[in-house]
Amino acid sequence: MRTRRWRVAVSVLSTVAALGCAQPGFAQAPTQPPQIVPLTPKPTPAAPAPARKPAKPPAKPPSASPATQPASPGADLAFGAYQRGYFLTAFHEATKNVDQRQDPKAMTLLGELYANGLGVPANDVQAAKWYSLAAERGDREAMFALAMFRIGGRGGPRDGAEAARLLAAAAKLGHAAAAYDLGLLYLEGQQFPQDFARAAELFRQAAQAGSAEAQYALATLYKDGRGVPKDDREATRLMAAAALADSLDAEVEYAIALFNGTGTPKDEPRAIALFRKAAMRGSPIAQNRLARILAAGRGVPADPVEATKWHLIAKAGGASDPSLDDFVQKQSPETRAAADKAAKPWLDFIAQARS
Repeated sequence: MRTRRWRVAVSVLSTVAALGCAQPGFAQAPTQPPQIVPLTPKPTPAAPAPARKPAKPPAKPPSASPATQPASPGADLAFGAYQRGYFLTAFHEATKNVDQRQDPKAMTLLGELYANGLGVPANDVQAAKWYSLAAERGDREAMFALAMFRIGGRGGPRDGAEAARLLAAAAKLGHAAAAYDLGLLYLEGQQFPQDFARAAELFRQAAQAGSAEAQYALATLYKDGRGVPKDDREATRLMAAAALADSLDAEVEYAIALFNGTGTPKDEPRAIALFRKAAMRGSPIAQNRLARILAAGRGVPADPVEATKWHLIAKAGGASDPSLDDFVQKQSPETRAAADKAAKPWLDFIAQARS
């Protein structure tokens, strides 16, 4: 048995599904689609690097992608200034566009500047006002941003019904993240009656637009046959697509599928490479699987030091494993000392991240 948590910003849905596994010790990883996307998501560290914190990439407004940027010269000036980090110039140019043309894209940009305190003092009430004005004029990016505000209670009270309405409107206009988040609400079954088929339809819409989160979420529905016919091949295909787009959870589950030959030809070397990659990115599940592989010498030479190291790291990350505990206890003091030394930077990083 395992527990799946579909996490959204308003509540937690837990569903329990019984799943078999083709190889002992390589049970399916817990399936957890990411939370509803925050307005300006922060990156997760790729791998522990104790002396260094992960760099935060420049923020981009919800409407900053080329497909959604307005075509007017004034708008190009505003967005160009934003993308180069000249936020005060972006604010002045966007204000000019609003004054002269009532440009909804410029309104969305003003909302983003106020939401993040870029060039102006942070002001959620002002941000919500500009997002609302742009949403009323049909801007799907503003609808999505305002929905996130309503979910989080920023710039006003929490309002799940209004957030759902905005997500539905943005999804109808082709906003992939809105479709994905709306699908999560149908899975959660509180704002709407629980409807796996509708969730799958929305995930498919977002997946086809390239959302790795939606590809992963839809894959889990195909794996369990919820809202769609059970189809291991389609589930694995979607996991592979999401893994290619750097979804860490999908990378781990795709590696498990490759190792077990579930929905795809069995390919242990490729699976091991993916486990190693995901382990380096900080997945306790991948670290645990890699430790088991190295302890058993399956597909790679046995390496007690590396196996012990990854077990210690996985255990610190929450992936306990009694059988590997026994394996470690049987190792020589020299092996354990070498593994402790190799694991220490990772363990320090994990401890620091929790403090």
